Amino acid sequence: MRNRINTLLEKLLLVIMTVMLISVIWQVVSRYLLGSPSTLTDEIASFSLIWLGLYGAAYATGKELHLAIDLIPASTIEKAPIFFTGLVAFAIVLFAVCVMVVGGINLCYLTFLLAQKSAALEIPLGWIYSAVPISGMLITYFSLDIFFERRNQLKKANGLH
Repeated sequence: MRNRINTLLEKLLLVIMTVMLISVIWQVVSRYLLGSPSTLTDEIASFSLIWLGLYGAAYATGKELHLAIDLIPASTIEKAPIFFTGLVAFAIVLFAVCVMVVGGINLCYLTFLLAQKSAALEIPLGWIYSAVPISGMLITYFSLDIFFERRNQLKKANGLH
C-alpha cells in the first residue's frame, strides 16, 4: 500500500512542479517580453509551492528520506531499538496529528466558513489549505507503517514473535 501511495504522490509532485515551472516561465515572459505581467501566475506559483512542500514532506516520509537529527548516541539506541524506533514514530505521529491534521482541518473549516477566496484566482482558500491535513494524514500513515515494519524486522532478527 505504501508503494502505491508513494507512486501516486510522485506523479502528483511531478504535475505540481510542472504547473509551477510553466507559471513562473509565463510570468517572466509576460513581464519582460510582453510588457504586461500576468496577475494569475503569482498565485499559481505560490499555491504550487505550498502543495509541493507539504506533499513533498509526505513523500519523503514514505520513502524514509526525511531529515533526522541524531541526539541519542547509537550505542544507546542499539540497547533498545524497538523503544527508540517507537519513540521517533510517536513524536512524528503526535506532531502530524495535532498540528497538521487537527490544525489543518480547523484551518480549512474556518476558511470555508468565512468564504475566503484567493485574490486573483477567486478559488476558496480552503481547497488550497486542504493539503495540510491530507499531508498530515499521509505522514501519520507512513510513520506508523514504517514503525510496525521495523518492529517486525527487529523481532524476527532477535528471534521474538
